[in-house]
Formats: sequence, C-alpha cells, structure tokens
Amino acid sequence: MGNDVWFRSFVWLDFRLALIFMVIIPLILLIWAFVQKAEGIQRLLTIYWRVSSVLAVTVYLMIGGFGVSFLSGLMGRILIPISLWFWVDLNDEVEYQASGALKLVFTSWRWAMTIYGILGTIAFIPFLGCAFSEATFKSSYCRVWLEAPSLFKEYFHANSKPAFLGFLGIMGLVFYVLYLSYFVLVKLGKQGRSATQQ
Repeated sequence: MGNDVWFRSFVWLDFRLALIFMVIIPLILLIWAFVQKAEGIQRLLTIYWRVSSVLAVTVYLMIGGFGVSFLSGLMGRILIPISLWFWVDLNDEVEYQASGALKLVFTSWRWAMTIYGILGTIAFIPFLGCAFSEATFKSSYCRVWLEAPSLFKEYFHANSKPAFLGFLGIMGLVFYVLYLSYFVLVKLGKQGRSATQQ
C-alpha cells in the first residue's frame, strides 16, 4: 500500500490505543475485580466484553475486505461508552463501593473510554463512505484502516485465508446483530436499565 495517506500514523495510533484501553486494561480490571470480589465492577466489565466483541468482529471483517466493517467499527465506538454507563443499578453499586485503588482505576478507565469513544466516533464518521462504495473502499483513504488487521492476521492466522476469516466475521456480525435486536426489542422492555433484574 502506498504511503500517500497523511493520517496513517493517526490510524495506527488509534489501533494501539484500542489495544491498551479496550483489551489490556479491561482484562486487568476484570481479573482484579474477581480477586477483590467487586461484583458490580465484575458485572459491568462482563457486559463490556460482550458489547466490545463487535470490535473483534470488525477486525475479521476488515481482514476479509468487507466494507461493512466500517459500520460495525462505528457501532462499537458508540455502543461501548453507552454500555459502561447505561445500567442504573451497577452505577449505584460502583458508586457506593468502598474507595480504593480498584474503584479509582476503574472509574478513571470508564471516563477515559467514554472520551475515547466520543472522539473516535467523531473522527471515524468521515470514513463511513468506505462502507457504501466499492471504489471508495479500494482507495488508500479507506485501505489504510485494513493495515493493522492485516498485521494481526500475519501474527495469529498466518495459514488462514482472508476469505475464511472474513466469513467468520460475517457470522459473528449476524449473531451480534441478532442478540442486540433481541435485547433492544425484548429484554430492554422487561428489565429497563437494571442489569440484575430478570
């Protein structure tokens, strides 16, 4: 791929920040919450991992060369911050938890993720055209976003075909959209903004 895209370094920075803030830190926080038996933080992080799985789906869609990956990527940037603040009961549980290092780090991360999500959404909107036009998708303007997923493939799926990995991404997206639709249309009406109410 050519080096004619001025924002390439920002795209790579975004992927690095995503790895730190969306994978490494929440994984450490989840383990820490289990060790400290902080149930509210555990539940909130479990919900976070379910919602953020759309980002893994996006990586596989990008490896497969599917334009819809730009839609799923934007969806993740919007849904993740919402999922961190949506649940009234979990917000209260975290708020009234005894102060300590875990609560401080978790709260700081939650705010950082919210700001990162908002800024990331604004920055990503101009690239939505990549999802709807084959010609635009093939331009270096869009293809620069596929570079990091391609590197991921080389590291973890060197012997797999991009088409197969893209197929896994499509299947993941179908299941994700079905579950999200079920939640919005059925569960949300029953339990409202309570994560524990069944």
